[in-house]
Amino acid sequence: MAADKPVVKMLWGIVLILAGLGVFYRIPQVMPEIETIEQFASISWFIRFCFYFLGILLVGAGLKRCRDSYQKFKGRGSKTSQ
Repeated sequence: MAADKPVVKMLWGIVLILAGLGVFYRIPQVMPEIETIEQFASISWFIRFCFYFLGILLVGAGLKRCRDSYQKFKGRGSKTSQ
């Protein structure tokens, strides 16, 4: 089970990246609907900023997770080959 840990972390990183890209994809579709709500119309710029910030955090965390798990997987492979 311990051998599968880098693979699971890599898959989780990919899921995070896809979720972040999904946020970027949905923002232009959802913001017009949010702006029609009277309470949110005046702060739509803040809501848009928060959505984009969330997308950046998700993609960044996914890239970091993938990079770290790849390095661990690569390092583990070189130790066993010696």
